[in-house]
Amino acid sequence: MLGDEQKVQAILENLDTAPIPEAERVLFRFLEKVNREPEHIRQEDVEAVKAAGWTDEAVYDAITVCALFNFYNRWADATGVREHPAEVYERSAERLSKGGYVAPPAPGDKKGP
Repeated sequence: MLGDEQKVQAILENLDTAPIPEAERVLFRFLEKVNREPEHIRQEDVEAVKAAGWTDEAVYDAITVCALFNFYNRWADATGVREHPAEVYERSAERLSKGGYVAPPAPGDKKGP
């Protein structure tokens, strides 16, 4: 779905008619229940997702990603964290493209023995 804004919009508008495989539709319905009524998730819900072709690992990963996004959204909303200006993302992208995720050495740190 990455890069296919029309497909994403179709899913958001109507999951039942969106142009996606049935297995994805089943997974998205399950995740909607995880989001809206997690206290009602039962083994039958998980089994339905697995019957659609998803593995235990895929179900676990989907639940984990869903839960993390819920956590981060609530954290950002509650703390007042807002989106950065485009320049901040551009500087970060430049730094990451050159050095990856390794932090630069702190002033005064020496490399090597």
